[in-house]
Amino acid sequence: MKHILTASLLALACLTTAGCAVTSGQSTVGQYVDDATVATRVKARFAEDTQVSAMRIQVEALKGLVQLAGFATSQAEKDRAGQLARSTPDVKEVRNNIIVRAPVAN
Repeated sequence: MKHILTASLLALACLTTAGCAVTSGQSTVGQYVDDATVATRVKARFAEDTQVSAMRIQVEALKGLVQLAGFATSQAEKDRAGQLARSTPDVKEVRNNIIVRAPVAN
């Protein structure tokens, strides 16, 4: 019984001292929520646009920098996705890494 209690206290001490540390370079909870909001806004704009596929393009945001990745069926779709992302509130910079690839015929 004494060993179980000691092990439990040791585990609790490890969790409480290391579990919530935020180090340099990591986002705070508030920043993470802001980033998620920005990414969601960009994806919503894609979903509303008839020229851009929200399903083929991934959006990630970090401190106002938005990165677009995935596939577009034309250069026009890639360019439009970049325009939509740039015009989204709180977006400071866009890295458009979308690859243009012709659609695959079934």
